[in-house]
Amino acid sequence: MHIVHISAECYPIAKAGGLGDVVGALPKYLNQAGETAKVILPHYYNSWMEKAETELLLEERAPFGQASFAYRVSKLIQPDLGFELFLIDIPGRFDRPGVYLDPWSGYAYWDEKERFFSFQIAALDWINQQENIPDIVHCHDHHTALVPFMMTQSYRYEKLKHVPTVLTIHNGEYQGRYDMDSTALLPDFDHYKIGLLDWDETLNSLAAGIKTAWKVTTVSEGYMDELQEYCHGLEHLLRAESEKTLGILNGIDSEIWDPATDNYLEDHYSAKNYKSGKKKNKEKLCEHFSLTPEKPLFSFIGRLVREKGADLLPDLIKKSHSEGIDANFIVLGTGEPSLHSVFENLQNEYTGYFDSRLEYNEGLAHLIYAGSDFLLMPSRVEPCGLNQLYSMRYGTIPVVRKTGGLADTVKDVQEEDGYGFVFGEFNLQEAFEAVERAVEIFNKKRLFDNKRRHVMNLDFSWKKAAQNYISMYKSMKG
Repeated sequence: MHIVHISAECYPIAKAGGLGDVVGALPKYLNQAGETAKVILPHYYNSWMEKAETELLLEERAPFGQASFAYRVSKLIQPDLGFELFLIDIPGRFDRPGVYLDPWSGYAYWDEKERFFSFQIAALDWINQQENIPDIVHCHDHHTALVPFMMTQSYRYEKLKHVPTVLTIHNGEYQGRYDMDSTALLPDFDHYKIGLLDWDETLNSLAAGIKTAWKVTTVSEGYMDELQEYCHGLEHLLRAESEKTLGILNGIDSEIWDPATDNYLEDHYSAKNYKSGKKKNKEKLCEHFSLTPEKPLFSFIGRLVREKGADLLPDLIKKSHSEGIDANFIVLGTGEPSLHSVFENLQNEYTGYFDSRLEYNEGLAHLIYAGSDFLLMPSRVEPCGLNQLYSMRYGTIPVVRKTGGLADTVKDVQEEDGYGFVFGEFNLQEAFEAVERAVEIFNKKRLFDNKRRHVMNLDFSWKKAAQNYISMYKSMKG
């Protein structure tokens, strides 16, 4: 099968969260399984792209309401990612370093609608010009969720009308809502079908994708169940379309995320020699943050936003300190400016107990996975969660809230064959009790070592997940 993925993110070129990891790995594993998978991505002007080698394939214009816009299509030549990558360059729209946010201000770009509407139109124009039309077009999140609508309804893409489409919801929190006048920017379609774009009297990109895609997937079974209960107003639509919905748990790229070969690590290790390997990486990590290696180390890696539960962390750290929990805490990530201020104040107040790096730092993230004892994920919402899978691959035990993919992948130590720490309600007391239980296990060295070895031997690789996607694709081909 010939599968084309259209996405706003793709690791290692552009990543803001789990979406980038999925789109950077799934196509590679589809190709390894014998399929032909490609990716179409905006051409961001970031440091990664400055070092890449590309080949210009096309310069063209496409319609945008009563006007038009210029775009260029290039193909990535080097480095080889394990799949073909096509880059859509739209002058004035993506020639900036951030994916969604201005890295200098921390705020979203003002022209989100123009950026992603034009990207989707240019991507479809490029596909429409190919002799070899894909067997499947796979879209990701609201940034590309108008693609199934345009493929089925826009006169311009009549050639693509019967190509099966998949929409994967990585995060239902963001839906791409705009005023209904924005429909005029899309290539001409039968306006009797405008209701496919309308949800609650707004153009809702995610809703349009749910209505018009052949299949709608989420990144874990648990998250699909949760979205059908609550999805900021789209739960009714998801229940109505339940026959075409499916939850497929993400995997991780076990070639990239491998402590035995990871170039970011101070010392390489596997499940056979993890004790010495983790010890050396923890010493390096603690040296970096001026912390004590002998104490249990809890880390958080991710976006500092409400859905990730980042706002619970300051109170959790304060309570742990006041209750005499002898541990250290680290935070790595960026997000809401108000939380940045809180963490900056906290690291000054609790020097030697807590520290943070308020930045995106891929290399430091890898070292934190390897050098930490526990990974904190107190999420309000977690569609799949990849961080807990990375942490377990590196022998770091997850401390998570029971939601979405976290509930699907982390089994509490109190259960048979359990290996993590899970709390149910999003509140300070339950999160604190999970930390308290984790410290107790840390101090039982033989049991703690058994749990670390256990999580390193769990298999959450993309090979299994890719087969689940292939089965779905084949079902759509009849």
